[in-house]
Order: sequence, then structure tokens, then C-alpha cells
Amino acid sequence: MALVDLEYEYVNNKKIANLSLNNPATKNSMTWEMGEEFHERIQEIKNSNDPPSCVVLSGKNFVFSSGGDLGLLQSFRDKPYEQNVEDMFRFYNNFLSIRTLPMPVVAAVNGHAMGAAFSLALACDLRVFSITGKYSMNFVKLAIHPGMGSTFLLNELFGRDMANYLLMLGETLSGEEAMKLKICHDCVPLEEVKKRAMEIAITLSESGPIAMRLLKETYSNYKELQNALRREAEAQAKCFITEDFMESIYAIQEKRKPNYSGK
Repeated sequence: MALVDLEYEYVNNKKIANLSLNNPATKNSMTWEMGEEFHERIQEIKNSNDPPSCVVLSGKNFVFSSGGDLGLLQSFRDKPYEQNVEDMFRFYNNFLSIRTLPMPVVAAVNGHAMGAAFSLALACDLRVFSITGKYSMNFVKLAIHPGMGSTFLLNELFGRDMANYLLMLGETLSGEEAMKLKICHDCVPLEEVKKRAMEIAITLSESGPIAMRLLKETYSNYKELQNALRREAEAQAKCFITEDFMESIYAIQEKRKPNYSGK
């Protein structure tokens, strides 16, 4: 079974790409294998002889993504620091390759988006959230430094104050709360998220494709993002060898609140 689905449809003679995370057994958690497939799908879109005018990113089975896979996180404990830095840097870039697409991308965040998944939604150009969805940058609550470009993306989109609020507190927002903070561009019932995102995609598709591509190039901060990803990878690799990180894993497994010691 493919962990990332890519399908095309024509609406009003406009070609739209539907890119979907598809790992129902783990609520679309972001694994190494999913990241590799995600990057491959992005390259397929970029290299197409008949490229779509817009891309809609969503999750299958009314779940966007639970974020970084627990098994993947545990695996970092057993590897050396240098390898973890390089692995995390590649892992981030596999998913954030979505930022290299020349056409607009709309995130149909149809369900919860935690940690890295929230960051993936922020990497898209426009976002539609679910009213009943839960959204959190919960990295520090897991005793790890924020990753997946979150330190860069939040600061770029909303400024340092909002970045501090979301990254330091790690609180969980409802879709309506995210809408009030202007983190998403619309917030609708779960079953309508994909439909609303498609409506936005159609509107985007009606604009001049060359102008849209040039606009995305104007906004591109590739070098700055890469610098942030490297810093995040190094910081997370340091966290993976701490006692606090293992305590967070035990707490998740035992369904209790962690007791961090600062070691």
C-alpha cells in the first residue's frame, strides 16, 4: 500500500493534484518511508509534462496526521549524534520539498495535525482546518526541540511573538481558535474541509500560471529555511540522547504525564 497517494482530477477544465497521506494504522504518522514516498510524489508533480495548476494536500480516513511516528522517534535514541543530525535533516527536506512546487498548494487539514504535521500544513500556501480538529506544536512537551521547519515557518508567517506562543507553550488549539489567530484561512466542519480546499484551489487555478509561479519564487526563502532545518536537526539530535526524551517516550507508552529532570 502506498503511504502517499497522488491523484489528478479536472474541475472546470483545470487540472488539480490531490496529494494524500495514507497510513491509517498509525493515524498517518510521518515515518521515514512516508517521507521518501512524499518526496517522490513531489518530484512527479514537478516533472510532469502536463503539470497541475494547483495541489491540494490532505490526509486519508479523515485524519491529517498525528505527527512524527513514535517508532521513528525511539530509533534515534540508538544512533550516534552525527547520524541523527543528517537523518533528521533529510527527513525534514523530504516533506518540506512541498515548498519547491512552482504552483500553489492548499492544505486541507482534515483532522488533527500535531507537531511535524502542523509544520507541514504551515509549509503550504493556504490552509483549511476542521472545526473539530486539534492542532499543536507539542515538541517541547515531548522534551525535544521543535523541528520540521517550525521555528522558521512560524516566525516567517506570524512573527516571533506567535512563534513563542505556539512553540514554547505547546498548547493544543481547536480549529476555531486557529482561525481566530489567522493560522488558517478557513475553518469548516470535518466533512467539508476537502471541498472547501478544492474551491480555493479552483480559484487559484483561474489566475495566470506564470504570474503565480513568479510570485512563489519571490516568496522563496530556501537558503534561510535550510539554515533553520540544520539548526533544528542539530538541536533535536542533542535532545534524543537525554534522559528527558526517554521519559517522554515512557510517559506516552504508559499514558501518563512526564516527569522531566533536566538531564
